[in-house]
Amino acid sequence: MSALRENWRIALLVVLLLGSAVALFVPGGVPGTTPEEGAGNASKVSNLQYGIQLSGGTRIRAPIVGTTAEGIDVAPNQTAALAQNVSNELGVDPIDVEVRPGQRGENGTVEVFTRNVTDDELRAAIESEGYQASNIRPGVTQATREEMVESVTDKIRTSSLSGGSVQEVSAPGSPRSYISITAPDREPEELIDILEERGVVRMYAVYPADNGTYVREQVLSQNEFAGVASDNTQTYGPVARVTVERSTAERFSGDMVDAGFGQARNCGNYNHSDIQQTEGRCLVATLNGEPFYARGVAPGLAESFQQNTFKDDPVFVLPADDMDMAREIELNLKAGRLPAPLNFADSDQLSLSPALAEQFQQNSVVTGLLAVVAVSLVVYIRYGRPEVAFPMIVTALSEVFILLGFVALVQYPLNLSHLAGFIAVIGTGVDDLIIIADEILQQGKVETGRVFQSRFRKAFWVIGAAAATTIVAMSPLMVLSLGDLSGFAIITIVGVLIGVLVTRPAYGDILRNLVLDED
Repeated sequence: MSALRENWRIALLVVLLLGSAVALFVPGGVPGTTPEEGAGNASKVSNLQYGIQLSGGTRIRAPIVGTTAEGIDVAPNQTAALAQNVSNELGVDPIDVEVRPGQRGENGTVEVFTRNVTDDELRAAIESEGYQASNIRPGVTQATREEMVESVTDKIRTSSLSGGSVQEVSAPGSPRSYISITAPDREPEELIDILEERGVVRMYAVYPADNGTYVREQVLSQNEFAGVASDNTQTYGPVARVTVERSTAERFSGDMVDAGFGQARNCGNYNHSDIQQTEGRCLVATLNGEPFYARGVAPGLAESFQQNTFKDDPVFVLPADDMDMAREIELNLKAGRLPAPLNFADSDQLSLSPALAEQFQQNSVVTGLLAVVAVSLVVYIRYGRPEVAFPMIVTALSEVFILLGFVALVQYPLNLSHLAGFIAVIGTGVDDLIIIADEILQQGKVETGRVFQSRFRKAFWVIGAAAATTIVAMSPLMVLSLGDLSGFAIITIVGVLIGVLVTRPAYGDILRNLVLDED
């Protein structure tokens, strides 16, 4: 028991090594993964994920299309009206105008997500509504960029692009920001096809007017859905169940009554290309302008519209022919809408073939082995004592193994920049272990544990200061949106922390046992 208390750091190192082995090699060791699964080209023998540089694929960095007017004194309750009026003035789709009220003492903004509006036209549209803009600039707000990252991530996840990642990155020396999308094992055309569709969902009421012609009127937009789910009901069979936001429910109900849906209606023949050939009254759902559902209104829903009770339970169902159709309707209604389009004409694209990625993997392994061999030779020449050098090399490799376990656990796709971080960790780790060995062995005989502990503390202060310096130096690279440099910084910082908190103290315990046993 006493030996365990004295060597608890070694025990902790062993536990972390075993845990890393589970995360790396055991199927299901990482929640929700198997060795055959993972981002890009997951190894057949490990749970590691690889980015496009080590598995092949596509990376696209594209700016967001948009112009922003800043310094607009608009209240929260005036944003919807201003957005609608600006879109009317500019002749653009309402989804391409976003008005944000001011926060924390700052004025609000108006964003227009189209290339067809000049700065002067936007300023004139805002001034026609009685507002003044202090500045108009290209680009979008930080809030929109964050929404874009979230929306593109959702779109990639629902498009079966396993391992895809999305982040905002900044061009060095430029205020311009980009959305960076990485998709292992995918061609650029495939990725662009998915992202060019904004996923705009709308619902229309199509009905005959008094003069006999048919009218198509929008009654719901995607942001007015509170929830969508597929179900199998006793009354209608397979359905897609739609819940409307309570703030929208009363307006939606009134619009449907005005359009003549206060009674049960049939949709005989909806014609998208020429609605004048439509028969009956139809509730139509479209995705990116293309209809995917068109049917009449059931008796129960029509009654709730007519009696104005829909707002109390704002749920309606879209009957389907079977559960596959119901799930397809659900998926379409949930399609992640991009707040703004991406400018692929001004994008940077990187495409790597799997063959080239395989070559990168082999070169990376060779480079890592050469680094280990070189470090081992230097350490052996330095001390000429295998009992000191061998534990040092094993400890340094243990640090890398634990770091690999961490990477597998968090499912962080490895690229070349991350492998450079691993090599940096090996170098700094061995440097620190040499400092420990020099401080303890080069100052004379170690007679007692008290003397050993004193020398170890002195060495550890030097190591701690060096680690703090490395972390401070790398932190800006980690938090700034600088693409691969961020990955290099993250791997280096995590490796330094593992070394300072686990492997360096464990090596101290190993060295203490060796030195005191010799004495």
